[in-house]
Amino acid sequence: MADGVAASGESRISLENNSRENKSSENAARRQSVLNGIAAILISAVFLVAGLWKITDPIGAAARLAQARLPEFLSIPAAVGLGTLETFTGVLFLIPRFRRWASAIGTLLLMAFMIYIGMHYNELRGAECSCFPWVKRAVGPGFFAGDGIMMLLALAAGWKARKVTAYRPAAAIFAAVGVCALLSYGYAATRNTGTRAPASVTAQDGSVIPLQQGRVFLYFFDPQCPHCRDAGRKLAVLHWRDVKFVGVPTQNPQFGEWFYKQANLVGKGPISNDVELLKKVFPFDTPPVGVALENGSEKSMLLQFEDAEPAATLAKIGFIE
Repeated sequence: MADGVAASGESRISLENNSRENKSSENAARRQSVLNGIAAILISAVFLVAGLWKITDPIGAAARLAQARLPEFLSIPAAVGLGTLETFTGVLFLIPRFRRWASAIGTLLLMAFMIYIGMHYNELRGAECSCFPWVKRAVGPGFFAGDGIMMLLALAAGWKARKVTAYRPAAAIFAAVGVCALLSYGYAATRNTGTRAPASVTAQDGSVIPLQQGRVFLYFFDPQCPHCRDAGRKLAVLHWRDVKFVGVPTQNPQFGEWFYKQANLVGKGPISNDVELLKKVFPFDTPPVGVALENGSEKSMLLQFEDAEPAATLAKIGFIE
């Protein structure tokens, strides 16, 4: 009798212990799920912002990548491809059953980017990293610290995530993002051709510069931008064919003349401060940017200033010899 009571008591204690252990495990799993979810949302936002920017502005993103020393011929495919992959990864982070894949892809992308910047560190030190359209991050020690934090978030989002068993939904998401990226590039490649320029702009000395007569080249630059300076030097040595060159500072117009001296553009043409008027007609992200006009109609918008560009495009449209 006593043995039966003792056994019953031990069984009850064992059940209580098991119940406490189960509750503890459930609480731990719940905390883990919450932490995974927070990390996933944070890192998803990073990938979605970077990816959607490249998809919606592939030409501008390609120009940024070229500035980051990516070969010119690879800049467009890289912008479209990276935009697709980053957006796809950002979406996967938001779907719990795909977080293991998202964690692996995101970590590899960040690692590859850090290795690339490390290989070109001396060339890019102090320059913008070309990661995001609105956030300026200079290449330096802080850049690697920031990307290291992003990598930790990507790993935390996928920590103990469930194994992926369904492939078709992920493949459908990737295909949909890829199609959108290609359509966006097709639209971006043709959207500005033929746009009509304003009748005229005003030079810094107060004179009127007509834009609808003959060939005009508008060069948008930031006086404090080293990429703009280097692009200006490339423009300065070209043999122009009866083209009116107009410089347009996007900010700090008081430094326009100083920039002209730094870029060897003195004597090439006047400087106009009418950047707001022109950007409404020819929208763009960040300089350097060139717009070639013929009799007031846009022939081409130039965003590439590395390797053979912009000379190749300018020769093709007949603006240089």
